[in-house]
Amino acid sequence: MMKKDTFGINVKKWCNEHEEAVLSDLSEGKVSSDLIELHEKKLKWLQHERLIHLIVTVMTVIIELFVLDLTLLHPELGIYPVFFMLLFTILLAFYFFHYFFLENTVQRWYKLAEELRNKCQRKDNNDQ
Repeated sequence: MMKKDTFGINVKKWCNEHEEAVLSDLSEGKVSSDLIELHEKKLKWLQHERLIHLIVTVMTVIIELFVLDLTLLHPELGIYPVFFMLLFTILLAFYFFHYFFLENTVQRWYKLAEELRNKCQRKDNNDQ
């Protein structure tokens, strides 16, 4: 039985494991339509993850700008908006780094999918 992921999966680990497995199969010539189908299915999952993180990042930027507005236009609120602005700035930094990882991984996987399709097509042409 598989270990239960209580707090979700580690996306970076999941991506790296999949990419290593696909690259290994590609280098060994073990390309099949099943492998292409699996890769493209996981690519769609990753695209969805990337979209969700883009939406959350944009919403966090909007909140950050709102808090910046409070800080600049309402100094009578004191230190509280500055505290929240700092908090959201740190959160945004983590969102940007994670989104950067997701975006670059999706771009690499596009190229990988193309390589898989080309290799499978050449293999099919050689078999005929």
